Amino acid sequence: MWLEFVPENHIKSVRIATDIASQSVTLTATLCGRSTLKAEVLYNGKRVGFGESDGSVITVRLDELHLWELGKGRLYELALSFGDDRVKSYFGMREIGFDGHKFLLNGKSVFQRLVLDQGFYPDGIYTASSDSELENDIKRSMALGFNGARLHEKVFEERFLYHCDRLGYMVWGEYPSWGLDISKPESVYRFLPEWLDILNRDINHPSIIGWCPFNETWDYEGRRQCDDVLSLVYRVTKSVDPTRPCIDTSGNFHVITDVFDVHDYDSSGDAIRARYRELPNAIVDKFDDRQKYAREPIFISEYGGIGFLLDSKGWGYGNIPESKEAFLARLKDVTDAILENKYIFGFCYTQLTDVEQECNGLYTYDRICKFDPDDISAIIGSKAAIED
Repeated sequence: MWLEFVPENHIKSVRIATDIASQSVTLTATLCGRSTLKAEVLYNGKRVGFGESDGSVITVRLDELHLWELGKGRLYELALSFGDDRVKSYFGMREIGFDGHKFLLNGKSVFQRLVLDQGFYPDGIYTASSDSELENDIKRSMALGFNGARLHEKVFEERFLYHCDRLGYMVWGEYPSWGLDISKPESVYRFLPEWLDILNRDINHPSIIGWCPFNETWDYEGRRQCDDVLSLVYRVTKSVDPTRPCIDTSGNFHVITDVFDVHDYDSSGDAIRARYRELPNAIVDKFDDRQKYAREPIFISEYGGIGFLLDSKGWGYGNIPESKEAFLARLKDVTDAILENKYIFGFCYTQLTDVEQECNGLYTYDRICKFDPDDISAIIGSKAAIED
């Protein structure tokens, strides 16, 4: 936390909206006082755009277009002034959307090869020991062939998101909803104010390609979720940010969602193939009494979770393989089953590192890789059918 003195006339916040088609960026500022709002845009130190307004909105056309892509952040620098107040920021030019079941990044089909990242550290629990450790976890993930992460059950620090922006690394923004009683409608009063703070804080980060407010809304003390809570939070999220997809609850139980995501920890590739063989018309859903698939894009947002021990104790999903060769064989079997399906746009492997009692990380808690990164990358990076 810090205190910062500002002039009487100052910028409180700014909303950044990019448009690739018009090669422009629109800035909507929240201002205190009266003055002229000015915006200068630079790329690699070169001025590529300027605008000013006596109001709170400026649209700046860019002389050069550099797209935010996987592995290539290509960030623009932004310098704002309002009277004596000076604010520096940045943005990335990118566009996301869906074409049927395909996830599109800048108009191209991209398969989301994500890893579950819970943001735990052995020497700080929720807090990384240094800025470099935030950056290194992204690089560790990319070294294994992943192009992004589910930032799971935690609101990550903005510094981590900055490194995601800079490195061209996709992430889903989530909320630590585990244990919240949403069986009663009044629970929304506890949840929604914090969720709105998260949306407004992080909305400008190009690395965030989706929102997911809830995770696995299991019954609470025998009471089912209040569907109106999930529906309201979804609708509020879309009203604040209509540019990104929103998953109402990851895994189950869906009420209204842009993406029908599934958690599938089956250890058999053949079983996974059978479960999604009837896409896009249907899936074999063990929760079909609580949720109905309506041909939304499909995302296997948790799978694998294969335990493997080096020098620790813990648990994983299924039996723990007795050798590295057996682990890699199972990983390839279940991963290929997902990649082969031309209606699945992404997966998220559980998980990046061992966490407390869980030994299903590809790295140990101390960030030692359990396998040859090239072996993991060859499996994760195999071509997906939906990319054709």
